[in-house]
Amino acid sequence: MLTVIPELLDADAVRRLRDLIDAAQWVDGNVTSGHQSALAKRNLQLPEDCAEAKQAGQIVLDGLGRSPLFIAAALPLKIFPPLFNSYAGGQAFGTHVDNAVRIQAGTGFRVRSDLSITVFLEEPDRYDGGELTVETNFGVQQVKLPAGHAVLYPSSSLHRVEPVTRGRRVASFFWLQSIVRDDAARQMLFDLDSSVQALAGELGHDDAQVIRLTGVYHNLLRRWADA
Repeated sequence: MLTVIPELLDADAVRRLRDLIDAAQWVDGNVTSGHQSALAKRNLQLPEDCAEAKQAGQIVLDGLGRSPLFIAAALPLKIFPPLFNSYAGGQAFGTHVDNAVRIQAGTGFRVRSDLSITVFLEEPDRYDGGELTVETNFGVQQVKLPAGHAVLYPSSSLHRVEPVTRGRRVASFFWLQSIVRDDAARQMLFDLDSSVQALAGELGHDDAQVIRLTGVYHNLLRRWADA
C-alpha cells in the first residue's frame, strides 16, 4: 500500500533540519547504491556517517515516533537511519527496486527493506519535476508533497524520481523492516485498525463490539508478526 503521512515534521522541524543539511558537504548519490541503482541514479547525497546527517536523522526519527498514522501503517520493527538526497539540473533516479537488505556502513546493523519512506523537505512550488513515481497494483501513482509530509510505500515496488528541471528537490529517504513482512496482511491490519478506531470514537472504547474487534486485530497481528 502507499500511505501519505501529512505533517510528519512541522515547519520548525523542517527549518532546523534544513539548517543542518544545507550547511553540510554533499557527495555523489551513488555512495549507497547497489549495482542496479547505480545505473539509473543521478543525484547528490549526504554521507550517512556525517554529523549533520545524524543530527537531521534524529529529527526525522522523532517525528516518526510521534505519528500514530506511521505506527499503524508501518508496524515498524527496525528503521534504517534516515539518509538525505538532493536533485537539481535535470538529475533523476530511473526506475528501480530497492535492495532487499540494507546494511549500515561500518556496523552490523541491517534491515530487511519491507517499506521505503520519502520525507519531502522542499515546498513543491519551488521546483519542477521531481515527482516520486510508484508503480502499484492499481496503476502508476505520482507523489509530490509539501515540506514535512512523507509517503510510505512497499520497497518491492518499481519506482523512480522524475527529472528535476527547475529548482532543487531535497528529501530524506530510508527503509524499515516491519513486524509484518507481507504487504497485503499489513494492509488488512491497517484497514481493520482504522475501522476500530473510528468505531471507538463513536461508541467508546468500552463498547462490546469495539473490544471484540480489537481482539481480532491483535490476534491477527499475533498470527502474522515476525517479532
